[in-house]
Amino acid sequence: MSETVDDLSAAGEGGAPPTPAAVVVACGTAPRSDVVPARGELELGRTADLDDDRMSREHATVRNDRGTWIIRDCDSRNGTFVDGERVQGEVRRRGDVVLRLGHTVFLLVADSRGYDALGGDDGEHVVGPELARVYAQVRAHAAEPMLLVHGESGAGKELVAKLFHDAGPHASGPFVAVNCAAIPEGVAERLLFGSRKGAFSGAVDAPGYLASAHGGTLFLDEIADLDLAVQAKLLRVLEQHEVLPVGATSPVAVELGVVAASHRELRGEVAAKRFRDDLYYRLARVIVQLPPLRERKLDLCRLVARELAASEPRCSAHARLLEACCIRPWPGNVRELRGAIRRAAATARAAGREVVRVDDLPQDAGLAIADEPQPSRTPPSPPATLDKPAVMAALARANGVVSVAARTLGLHRTQLYRLMDKLGISRDDT
Repeated sequence: MSETVDDLSAAGEGGAPPTPAAVVVACGTAPRSDVVPARGELELGRTADLDDDRMSREHATVRNDRGTWIIRDCDSRNGTFVDGERVQGEVRRRGDVVLRLGHTVFLLVADSRGYDALGGDDGEHVVGPELARVYAQVRAHAAEPMLLVHGESGAGKELVAKLFHDAGPHASGPFVAVNCAAIPEGVAERLLFGSRKGAFSGAVDAPGYLASAHGGTLFLDEIADLDLAVQAKLLRVLEQHEVLPVGATSPVAVELGVVAASHRELRGEVAAKRFRDDLYYRLARVIVQLPPLRERKLDLCRLVARELAASEPRCSAHARLLEACCIRPWPGNVRELRGAIRRAAATARAAGREVVRVDDLPQDAGLAIADEPQPSRTPPSPPATLDKPAVMAALARANGVVSVAARTLGLHRTQLYRLMDKLGISRDDT
């Protein structure tokens, strides 16, 4: 019977009940990770510790009622924003919530366990509480011969595989990573199992990935892309601990750990007859479900800060940039976020700014492909009726995001910036 991380998630938590909390992830342009328990009604506002000049002293209240967050704006000067939308009076939200008061961004989490026990970015990995729980279970099962990882593309499956390798009995051996989706059709067998000279035209003695990983760990990413015939031969290797290279007459003994990964649920692939059931049951002794980046918002905020430091050390993130990043789905996960933040930093620096704003992000960054805005081939001319109140109203509806306000007004973003300058609307207010 296979075990999943979810089945074992209580381990390492000490059995403590979950406590709702407001986690401060940024105050101004400074990243934070302060945890404020939300026992009863929690008042949020400007304090000596949260010195935000755009936050009122009595700005908002939050409380959690059986999993539902109740957020109320206390007639604040600059508004309370819940998941990017301005609150009028009181709102209710289920699940985790992104809350912005002035230039301070909070995460409202139903379960604060693990948040206050974590340090910052260690310079190599960014690990928030959700990922820490997964990593703890990977370490606990590192002595197992095999691990199956499910997770979206770009979510960090190879880091999980490397952790399994480093924490297990094969740590002193090689770590060999193979992207099965990138193997050209028809050559998977000789690349995985090796070949002998003379087996086919141009064949040479080659060990193959399995033999190369002998004494270590083989990571097979996107294993569902292997064809069924290769799957059958892989199963034999896992059962017999020996590999038969193409053209060889006798097998070669191999001893290794195996991490298999897929962005598709393999049980569904088995049901669709695209993946062998016997190989699935062999691999699925321990199954890890890797949460996507959109479910790891503290990780996300730390990654933004780290990428800015790596690409443009003088740059920092505006609170609205972090807010926008937290509420977008990021289908490409960490890989997509890193590229988008680096491009945003370059855009800000080209404009002579050291604070990276949400409008510096590429227009489609973090959005599902079906939601991406379609660019106009010819920017329309500004309507003659646009006056200052109309522009201010559009900016307010768009939560200050100039690119969104521009689309609602039928303008290109640069046209709206020029119009704002003409009407005396400060860009610092957006």
